[in-house]
Amino acid sequence: MPPVSPPPDERGPSIVRFRTGEDLRSRSVSDVVLVGTLEVPMPPARLTADWEREVSSRLGLAPGDVEPLPLPRARARWPDYRPCVQAMADWTRALGLSEVLASSEVALMACRGARVHHDAAQYGGAAFCNLFLSEDKGLDLHFPAVGLRMPLVRGLAVVFDTGQPHTVLRRGRSGFDEADFAAEVDATLVFLSWELPIEDAHVARALGVVFDGEPPIARST
Repeated sequence: MPPVSPPPDERGPSIVRFRTGEDLRSRSVSDVVLVGTLEVPMPPARLTADWEREVSSRLGLAPGDVEPLPLPRARARWPDYRPCVQAMADWTRALGLSEVLASSEVALMACRGARVHHDAAQYGGAAFCNLFLSEDKGLDLHFPAVGLRMPLVRGLAVVFDTGQPHTVLRRGRSGFDEADFAAEVDATLVFLSWELPIEDAHVARALGVVFDGEPPIARST
């Protein structure tokens, strides 16, 4: 029997095109995933309760959904926000990313798992840098194209190419299953997420990204 090719979502793109200014550039998709586990304080109970109310009353997350939470409100109730950000800044600096985190946009996100997907179409000019804040709920972060899987615990830090397919699934499962994220199951995760500019020399070098390896793309008019 011939080998079965992985579905397109699991394989991901080999080239990403993204807009920079008025031009379009192309780049390779990195198979490097930078991983660390940081010592970050547990968010206070009143803050996690606020997140739970927000998820249930406003976001209404369905299995596989990933949506933003209000970060300014969370910061007002989160005395350890700055130590969390500082831990990420120290970690990324140690990886050779210099001060890129300080100048990158950050968001507070919630998810109930995630189907296999990549984000190159919307975020082709960025790498994701995530810090997970929730306790271990028996879920894993999986990068199927590179065969990397890790438990999602508080303090897990990752940097990866937005073109790299990824999923959040139940530990022990071979794929995403909506039934693992039913309404009565405690399976919502909260994390901080930064968009690191892929054109930053430190980010490109750390991930091994190669730019403009295909014929030049015509400038838009």
